[in-house]
This record gives sequence, C-alpha cells and structure tokens, in this order.
Amino acid sequence: MVNLSQSAYVKRTAMLWFAGIASVMLAALALLIFFPWDSLRGPINRMVSEDLGRKFEITRRLDVDLQPWPWGTTTVRIDGLELANPEWAADSYLVKAKAAEFQIKLWPLFLGRVEMPLVKLSEPQLGLQVEPDGRKTWALSLDTSDDSATPLIGAFVVDKGLLRYFAQKQGAEIAVNFSVVPEGSQQLPLTFKATGKWQNQSFTATGRTGGVLQLSKDIAQAFPIEVNATAGRTSLKAKGTVENLSQLAALNASFDLQGKNLEELYGLLGVVLPATPAYKVSGQLNKRGDVWAATKIRGVLGSSDLAGALTFDSSGAKPLLTGKVQSKTLDFQDLLPVIGLPARSVGSAPASGARSSASSGSLAARPLANASAPAAAPEADQKLPVGRKVLPTAVLDLRRLNAMNADVMYTALDVRHVEQLPLDKGSVQVKLIDGVLQLDPLVLGVAGGKLAGRLVVDANIQPAAFDFKLTASGLALNQLFPTVEITKSGFGKFSGQANLKGRGNSMAQMLGSANGDVALLMGRGEISNLLMEYLGLDGGEVIKFFLRGDRNVQLRCAAAAFDVKQGVMRSKVIVLDTADTVINGTGQISLGDETLDLTLSPLPKDKSILSFRSPLKINGTFSSPTAGPDKLALAGRVGLGIALGVINPFLALLATVETGPGQDADCTGSLAIAANSKSAVPVSAASASKGKSAATPAQ
Repeated sequence: MVNLSQSAYVKRTAMLWFAGIASVMLAALALLIFFPWDSLRGPINRMVSEDLGRKFEITRRLDVDLQPWPWGTTTVRIDGLELANPEWAADSYLVKAKAAEFQIKLWPLFLGRVEMPLVKLSEPQLGLQVEPDGRKTWALSLDTSDDSATPLIGAFVVDKGLLRYFAQKQGAEIAVNFSVVPEGSQQLPLTFKATGKWQNQSFTATGRTGGVLQLSKDIAQAFPIEVNATAGRTSLKAKGTVENLSQLAALNASFDLQGKNLEELYGLLGVVLPATPAYKVSGQLNKRGDVWAATKIRGVLGSSDLAGALTFDSSGAKPLLTGKVQSKTLDFQDLLPVIGLPARSVGSAPASGARSSASSGSLAARPLANASAPAAAPEADQKLPVGRKVLPTAVLDLRRLNAMNADVMYTALDVRHVEQLPLDKGSVQVKLIDGVLQLDPLVLGVAGGKLAGRLVVDANIQPAAFDFKLTASGLALNQLFPTVEITKSGFGKFSGQANLKGRGNSMAQMLGSANGDVALLMGRGEISNLLMEYLGLDGGEVIKFFLRGDRNVQLRCAAAAFDVKQGVMRSKVIVLDTADTVINGTGQISLGDETLDLTLSPLPKDKSILSFRSPLKINGTFSSPTAGPDKLALAGRVGLGIALGVINPFLALLATVETGPGQDADCTGSLAIAANSKSAVPVSAASASKGKSAATPAQ
C-alpha cells in the first residue's frame, strides 16, 4: 500500500469534486436542452394567469431554446397564444396570435422586469388601451397602472393581423390592419391601413414600413416608413425614417401637408395657428426627443406664398412654437380670416383699383383650390348691406391662447389686392406667453409711409384686455385713398398716433369699449379744389371745373384730434385750411354702434356766385355712410333765393354771392391742440406757423 502525502490527497479530492460538479451541470444543461418543455404548458398557464389576474394560455405547443449560458437570453416559441385583457378593457384580448416567438432575458425576471429584445407574432390580434387614470392593458401586473410592469420590447415583427388602440384622453379609437408582401418584392414589406378617430376627429391612413419595427431606445438603427393620412379636411404625406417607434424619439422625413384651414391643426396636433384660407405646404420634418422642427417650408396659403422654418418644443410646462416665416407676395384677402372677416370666395377678382399679381405668373398668383382654372371675370364692387357690421366680430378662443407659448416672426415683402388701404409690405413679431398675446413690433408699409406699433391681448381675464398703440408717419395723401379718384392729384403727408385700451373677446367688442385718444396731422400740401367746392356746394366753381378741369388748391394745414371714452370718439379739433376755404368740424364717431355724426362747416375765402355753403353733415354707419348739406341751414338760403326771384330773377343771385368772411385758420393753435393730445405726433409751433408738415411733402 502506497502512502500519499497530505497535499496530494487534497489535490485529488478537489479534482474529484470538480469533475462531479461539472458532470452534474452538464447533465442539467442536457436536461434543460432536451427537456420536454411542452409538458409545462399547463402549470405555466395556471401560474401566469394567477399572477396577472387574467387568462393566459398557450393553446398548442411550447418550445424553449436555451443559450449556452442558461441565465442569458433565451428564445421561446409558442403555437397558439392567448393573453386576455383586464375586465375594464374594450377588447377581450391583449394578444391573440396563431404563433409567437420571442427572446427573453432570464436574469431580469428575478428583478421583476420583463425584457424581450425581439418579439415575432403571426396573425395577431392586439388590443391596447390606456385610461386617463394611467391604467394600461399591456402592464403585466395585477396593478395595471404600474409603469414598471410594462415589458421592454426591442424589436417587433409581424406578418399580418389587427391592432386596436383606445385612449380616452387623446380622443383615440384606432384600428390598424397590417400585412407583409412577399419577401424581396419591395424595400418596405409591411403595409398598414388605419381608420378611426384621433383627438375625436375621424381619420384614415395608409402606408408602408420596414419588416422590423424598432421599439426600444437601445436600438439606434432607424427603419423606413411612408404615411398617407387624411383627417377631416387635412391630408398629410410623409416619407422618411423613425427610431424608437414607441416614443418617436427620432424622426427624419419629408412631408406634404394641405388643408382648408391651418386653425384645424389645433384639434389634431395641439398647435395654435390662426384661421386661414386653403393651404398647401411641404418641407422637412425632424424630431429629437421632445423637439419637432419643420425646415425648408415652401408652399402657398390661399394665393400667397409661404416659406420659412418652425420649431415646436413640448419639453416644458407649455409647448413652445418658435421660428420665422416669410411671404414674398401676400394677397391681403388671405388675411381676412386671420382678423375675423369673411374670406373672399375662391376665383373672385379683387376690386378695381387694387394691384393685380396675375402678371407675375407665379403659383402664388393663383387660388390654391383651383390653380389650373381660368381666372374668373371681374365682379362689380358691391357695397356692404345697410346695418352690417364692419369691425371684425370673430370671438377669440381664450382657451387656445393658454394652450401653448409662441415666438414667431412673420414678414410680407409685397402685399397685394388691398381694396381700401394702400398696404404694400409688413412684418410682425407674434409672441404668446402664458395667455398674453403680443404683436410687437408691428410694422406696416402704407401709402409710401409707415405704421408702427404694438397690440397686447391678455386672455387671462374675462373679457380679455387689450392695449393698442400705433404711430403713423409719412403717409402720402395721393396714395392713402387708392379708390378715390379726386385725391390722386393732391400731395402732402400725414402723421399721427392712436393709444387705445379696452376689454372684449373680439375686435369689435374691444374697440366698442376703448378708452384713449387719436390724433392725425398734416402740414403744407395740395388737394383737389373740386373736392373743396363739392364740400362747400359752390355751384359756380364746380361749373368752371367741369368746363376747364380740376385744379389743385394749396393746403396750409389739417388736424384732427379725438378723445375716446367707452368706444365713443369725440372731437377735440377738426380743421382743414386751404387757400380757398377753411373747414372746421365737430362731432363724434361711435366704435361700438359703428355710427357717424360729424358736422363740417366751410367758410370761404373767395367770392363766388351760385354758392350754398351750409354745414356738411356726415351721418350713417360705417357700412353705409351718408353725406349732405345741413338741410335747415340750406333751406333758409334757398327760401331767400326763391323770395327774391319772385321780385326779379336776377336778384336771386344775390342770395348765393359769398363776400368771403372766412379767415385763415390758426394752424399753429389747431395743430397744437392735436399735438397736445397724448397720442399726437409732436409738431413745433414754428413749423406749423410756417405751414410745414412734420414730414416733407412728396414732390
């Protein structure tokens, strides 16, 4: 018998133990690999059903493919899978599939997490639903509001089937049918068709995508997608790539968007935009995290072109819209819905006197809805019906003004088809901060001059409060009234200001409650003498003009200043002084009732026959103003003429002869009154007395 040393004995024992353990592990591994897993279907069905509190069943066969290390990722194959939804769900099943294959990480199961890098389903029916209180059908726990119980799925593969999604908070009720075309026939094998409601608005969508949908943020590889969707009067076409479909963490796609009104996007996307005519835009859409960016925007809005870039950031307490948008050519008619006025019908021509853009040959010159149709015949100018309101009455949606914040710059390089106001360009910075809308700065090019100011609307109080400040400078007389032929030969420049504050939920309500002041000034210039004689009812002078033609008369000064209280503009001073006549005015204008009550009293500086210079009354409404002589004053002069005519027809002329009692107006004093108004543009007494305007007249 050979004696072994102590060290040799220990070494031999260790080797025997190691060999034994290795043999057991190999036997266990062989047992696991060749284990009849299908025999465990019953116990697994019962155990999972009890843990989830709803039915789970593998209906036909179970197979498990273990990786070399049993605690790593394992592949499970199932024939016939049914997992019921909670009782409160609309659909009976969360998953019901002909077959399923998924990879599952075993070790996270001991930590209460379900991680599946890959899930493949054959002909599934999926019922997904989320409740406002946070309950989700796909939370694999008795507590379906537990976010940690949601499985982490990396990639998802499906051949054909049906997915239904319900989300009351989002107004969503969607059914998606999908199928896979034969492999190799095209790059986007998975096709889908979705119908239902989003934000409670009906929609349809079709498209294609890659065969493997990436759902996890851990998988950086993007997959391609094409979408063609229609919701109400809005349609979208998009083509690009998506990463992490479950969270839309990254997206890069080109898009074509068109619809009847940009305002309708609020219901679909939660983006607050103004009411507009029909539009069609295209561009590039990118998303990173919570930030959406639309770049290279090109398109038309009504008959106006549109370009720029916008960013929508939803990471803060309120979403924020920022960017810059520009129109090379803006059709003023396209702005009417924005300010609450009815839009011109498609195809109708602008009123006479408006500039036409048809000759430009650009897409912006044609209505979007029928760009290829021939231009409609010009329509005759129509007056507004008697009693119709002129000031916009569209009510502000205060809820929308509190839905998001914004800081967007808009610029129009050329404004066309302005029927009443000679607006040629403009820009505005639109800011929306916690329910306070600011148009600041607001700059408009008008009649060769400029209107500049700001508008603030606070929607946090009811009715909304507004603060409006506007300064006018260098407005040319011969351009200011483009549709009035009699003013086109005159020249001179206006300046002025308006400061108004009020309350209301529409422009009409705001102006109808306004307080503040308004002033308008004009220095030396020229105006039509025919206009002056019409105002003074000087028949003799009018006859001469018809025989010899109109001539301009020198204007020494003009001023008007109004106090505004509760929407009523009461005159402080109205004066117009020319070489021929001095006109003084008094009266008021009601912005609430939209009525006029003004009296202009002409005093001649020359002698004239056939003159019945009585005060001129301007009455009526904004939509239907009337102007005529003061009938009582005129009747007295006419009566005197008739009485003298009975004695001798030649004596009747004596009643119409003016001896010229009028004197030059005190331009310095009149302008000082207007200039002293809080809103007036300062005019020095020295320049006023010399008859000079604050701005040099056009030559």
